[in-house]
Amino acid sequence: MPQVTEHGGGVWSLRVPIPDNPLGHTLVHVLDTDRGPVLVDTGWDDPASWAELTGGLDALGLSVREVHGVVITHHHPDHHGLSGRVREESGAWIAMHAADTAVVRRTREAEPGTWLDYLARKLAAVGAPEDHLAPLRAARDSGRMRTFPGLRSALPDREIVPGELLDLAGRRLRAIWTPGHTPGHVCLHLEEEHPSRLPGHGRLFSGDHLLPGITPHIGLYEDPDDATETDPLGDYLDSLERIGRLGVAEVLPAHQHAFADAAGRVGELLDHHEERLTGLLGLLAAPLTPWQLAERMEWNRPWEQIPYGSRNIAVSEAEAHVRRLVKLGRAEAVPGTEPVEYVAV
Repeated sequence: MPQVTEHGGGVWSLRVPIPDNPLGHTLVHVLDTDRGPVLVDTGWDDPASWAELTGGLDALGLSVREVHGVVITHHHPDHHGLSGRVREESGAWIAMHAADTAVVRRTREAEPGTWLDYLARKLAAVGAPEDHLAPLRAARDSGRMRTFPGLRSALPDREIVPGELLDLAGRRLRAIWTPGHTPGHVCLHLEEEHPSRLPGHGRLFSGDHLLPGITPHIGLYEDPDDATETDPLGDYLDSLERIGRLGVAEVLPAHQHAFADAAGRVGELLDHHEERLTGLLGLLAAPLTPWQLAERMEWNRPWEQIPYGSRNIAVSEAEAHVRRLVKLGRAEAVPGTEPVEYVAV
């Protein structure tokens, strides 16, 4: 039986499963408009997920063929995965921020072998041991590359412009650019009175930016052709403060559950990252590579139990935190080290 939650005022959420993932599901939101239903995110491209999405719409008395538009908070496959199939079935438009559209385009055009070369070089440069690099090199040499998620992701046909209202008949939905989790992540502010008249200014579809009980992954933005020193954690913290100032009555996130007190949750996340940065400074009392730092950081399980692919994500998060410390003048690279080591200053 599809799991559908009514949020009032022509807004519902559908629980769309994510296969083999501890997050469990994506909350796909359905927004009623005068031109037909609009989806905020679509879920993972998987037969079971498609069945839940279409079954949830059926439970609302809607058909996927009636979907008028798809608004994507960010390009990750548990959000954007089914967008292309929805468009094929309905003719709906797909809207995304330009920075994430660029990621989708780059991923579609990427040669898996080139990407594996880049990943192996990058991991070697931050101190990954040879036994971690060997499988990447073996996959590259064998020519049998696994398909990366997102290789067939749909290219959007509309651009979400920060600060502007989306073209939704009879609704006021304003885009707010909230980079950090991805370079083009957006939150969507429904500037309408809360249906239960909760105090505050409207509701926020927050994607992965603001979640009630977990912290989104903040790693480096990966673009092999761009040498710009980005600062995703700095972007995320700035974006959080912007969201905290909106004063929304309720947050409708893409995972877990709806919640009030956005400003309180923003404060918790800002405190969490400040504590984490302070803890990393303690670890960097002696020089460490980003890989060594990741091994020593606190995760949801001991490092030896973290799967291979998740270690790449963990070291990317370590790099993002180190880059923030360097930008703040609290850490620096040790000259002449290879792989590069960092130390607190």
